[in-house]
Amino acid sequence: MIHDTMLPPNTRPSAPNFSSGPCPKRPGWTPQALSAALTGRSHRSKEGRARLAEIIDQSRAVLGIPDGWRVAIVPASDTGAFEMALWSLLGERGVDALAWENFGQSWITDLKQHLQLTDVRVLDAPYGSLPDLAQVDCDRDVIFTWTGTASGVSVPNDDWIADDRAGLTLCDATSAVFAVDLPWRKLDVVTWSWQKALGGEAAHGMLALSPRAVERLERYTPPWPLPKIFRLTENGKLNDALFLGETINTPSMLAVEDCRDSLLWADRIGGLPALIARSQANFQAVERWVAQSEWAKFLAEDPATRSTTAICLGVKAPFWDTMTHPARFAFIAALTDLLAREGVAYDIAAYRAAPPGLRLWGGATVETSDLEALLPWLDWGFWTVRERGQIGYAH
Repeated sequence: MIHDTMLPPNTRPSAPNFSSGPCPKRPGWTPQALSAALTGRSHRSKEGRARLAEIIDQSRAVLGIPDGWRVAIVPASDTGAFEMALWSLLGERGVDALAWENFGQSWITDLKQHLQLTDVRVLDAPYGSLPDLAQVDCDRDVIFTWTGTASGVSVPNDDWIADDRAGLTLCDATSAVFAVDLPWRKLDVVTWSWQKALGGEAAHGMLALSPRAVERLERYTPPWPLPKIFRLTENGKLNDALFLGETINTPSMLAVEDCRDSLLWADRIGGLPALIARSQANFQAVERWVAQSEWAKFLAEDPATRSTTAICLGVKAPFWDTMTHPARFAFIAALTDLLAREGVAYDIAAYRAAPPGLRLWGGATVETSDLEALLPWLDWGFWTVRERGQIGYAH
């Protein structure tokens, strides 16, 4: 039987890019936005240092990072920033490591296999859920992602982080920053990248350190050797130059200009409140659609934990329960390939280690009208592939 959504919709998204990394460019972006880039110039020139310092200052202003925090541009995106924090700060006390998807698990691998810490307590949960946050001991160092990019699951609040904590809280916030009003007083290390919520070009990360984190850096020396690109101190003191725009490695001045353009756009539209509102509007559009969908569901089980940026979707039973795991992957591959061929959605398959499903980026650089135009195409694609799958197309 042919489903009533088998006819292609009439409206297409103006911008079909819904990838969760690198994420869509800001509305109206063209390569002309990079025309002022300091290409061919040294990043250590007066002008180059000023441009890098502007990125730091603008990030601080848009995000509302408190006075006393230090902010730096570092190599290797959010991964490099978080690795730098792990290698530079840990080892003084036990660690509570939280994980509910692939990226949190990768930090646990670093702690156990590479840093070889012996006092690591893992609090984990399967895709779609959170661990019991009430079990976290904030007198230990705490490692967590605010939003699990691969699961669409976010911590619902900061109530579980103690105000009088003895340990440090290290937060990988790359899929939450610029979409959540982060509780800086509850955090000590925050990292993110330009390629997520800002829609910028990749390769560089941001590292923000609280005064408590700086005090740890200047007082404590880890027992392992630190690679050059991880070194935040010199002679037992914080390397101030890093937090004034003198980067450890050579940054791409094109990527710097792209980040600058995104931050200026964020400021023009109203700063962090406007960015949060845009992301919430995107999520609410998907939420309304899921509420009436015959087949789609959120991967995050608890509505309070659903991310407004990495919006991860699964398929409802009983249809899904009749399929093997490889068949589910094949179905999603057929669905996403079909939508890409139609030019209505690119790069929306779930992360490779996540359960088979879809992942839509809902950050502020996405227009709500584009998501609203996409959703009927998801229905069309699903029922088209399901109908063809009955004769072997998707399997």
